[in-house]
Amino acid sequence: MTNKTTMPKKKPAKHSGDDDITISVSPKTGSLTDTWWWLTHKGTTTSFLCISLFALLIRSAVSMYPYSGAGIPPKFGDFEAQRHWMEITTNLPVINWYRNSTYNDLTYWGLDYPPLTAYQSYIHGIFLQIFNPESVALLSSRGHESYLGKLLMRWTVLSSDALIFFPAALFFVLVYHRNRIRSGKSEVAWHIAMILLNPCLILIDHGHFQYNCISLGLTVGAVAAVLCESEVLTCVLFSLALSHKQMSAYFAPAFFSHLLGKCLRRKSPILAVIKLGIAVIVTFVIVWWPYLHSLDDFLMVLSRLAPFERGIYEDYVANFWCTTSILVKWKKLFTTPSLKSISLAATVLASLPSMVQQILSPSNEGFLYGLLNSSMAFYLFSFQVHEKSILMPFLSATLLALKLPDHFSHLTYYALFSMFPLLCRDKLLIPYLTLSFLFTIIYHSPENQHSIQKTKTSFFSFKNFPGYVFLLRTHFFISVVLHVLYLTTQPPQKYPFLFEALIMILCFSYFLMFAIYTNYTQWTLSSHFRSSDKEKKHI
Repeated sequence: MTNKTTMPKKKPAKHSGDDDITISVSPKTGSLTDTWWWLTHKGTTTSFLCISLFALLIRSAVSMYPYSGAGIPPKFGDFEAQRHWMEITTNLPVINWYRNSTYNDLTYWGLDYPPLTAYQSYIHGIFLQIFNPESVALLSSRGHESYLGKLLMRWTVLSSDALIFFPAALFFVLVYHRNRIRSGKSEVAWHIAMILLNPCLILIDHGHFQYNCISLGLTVGAVAAVLCESEVLTCVLFSLALSHKQMSAYFAPAFFSHLLGKCLRRKSPILAVIKLGIAVIVTFVIVWWPYLHSLDDFLMVLSRLAPFERGIYEDYVANFWCTTSILVKWKKLFTTPSLKSISLAATVLASLPSMVQQILSPSNEGFLYGLLNSSMAFYLFSFQVHEKSILMPFLSATLLALKLPDHFSHLTYYALFSMFPLLCRDKLLIPYLTLSFLFTIIYHSPENQHSIQKTKTSFFSFKNFPGYVFLLRTHFFISVVLHVLYLTTQPPQKYPFLFEALIMILCFSYFLMFAIYTNYTQWTLSSHFRSSDKEKKHI
């Protein structure tokens, strides 16, 4: 018997002024075969390659500027932390990577991320060891800042981006726009640009210096796998993301609730849950294997991942605890264990509406909103949040950029502004201003305005409220004034962090409004898409 391969049928293209693509999705909408067919027939490869090359060029340009702690002994900054982890992992046995010893002083940038980050540091350390051995020499390389060493370190981030985040972004865009049935080529290209030219990620990874592109790339891959209905692959990729950076837990409520909601609609829900549970357990066992032979070793690694001794907040991050601490002195009123419990309860309560919606009515679009809402809940209410943590909710927003016409550009502005003091300390003002300007140009391109008109919905919007536009414009005006004051004026001696506090308050107020909007929108999806998003039962 001969098996014939039938490609999805497409309707004749209209010869009109736009370049819309009409796609008929085959019965199995999640198949990877259909995704490849769409890729090779719709010219997405050309758009992706061109935007990718431009994105790599931008990243390379930002890499020429200073990094966190450049030339500031004795501990320097995040650049030195990443280099030191390469030094430790390439010179010590794996079992000693998290253990305090003569050769591994944990008070000097001890490893405080899960094992996959340690393995990544080992691979990058081998690369440095080949071309610049002195940059990872045990003990003697502390504070190493040679030109070649810095160049090689920058290359490790650039290659990680190109090998992990970029392919994941392509995977997501292909699946997302294929499932949208009708997408214009310019709309697809614009969405690719929004993800690959994410200004916050570029400034933190290629300016400040980190490897968020790896965990975020694995997360984006897991999101694409959800849209492909490849649930086992979803569990594997997201487990790897969690095993690289514990901050990936910001997305955990969304993944858990969506997958649970889908499993409950199967003919054998218990078997479906067990299958996914096995995928998660096997992935974690493989990654954590060197530390599973002893309970002490396992607990030793876990203790490094939760630095509760630092307190509920540091610096001036635009979340609930730091903002309200101006009036409520949380650290004086409560002990650290009490604050851990309070922040956990607040985070769970803030995530709960989004989780309940996906358990009751799981859908792809609802899942994307769930990612945004759970990550924003963690950013606003969890324990020990950093300015850089805004990367989590902002990544989710870029995936939904076409669905957030009223808010995405504003969120980008305030996400960048919330990191403004940090980036100024790193001497990254020029990249900050340049990437802000670049984003504005791309976002307000004529093609995007056309896409926004097509994707506008009748859902709730703050614009319907009297005074909202005035409030938003007032916010923007104050932020511009604060930019100028921060750069040109010394704060009063009595309040040395006055400008940081005002920036924090301004950004927090917007993030809170945005979280209310996206939670309401997610619940609106339940009734709006009930007929089209019903899940069929599977064995």
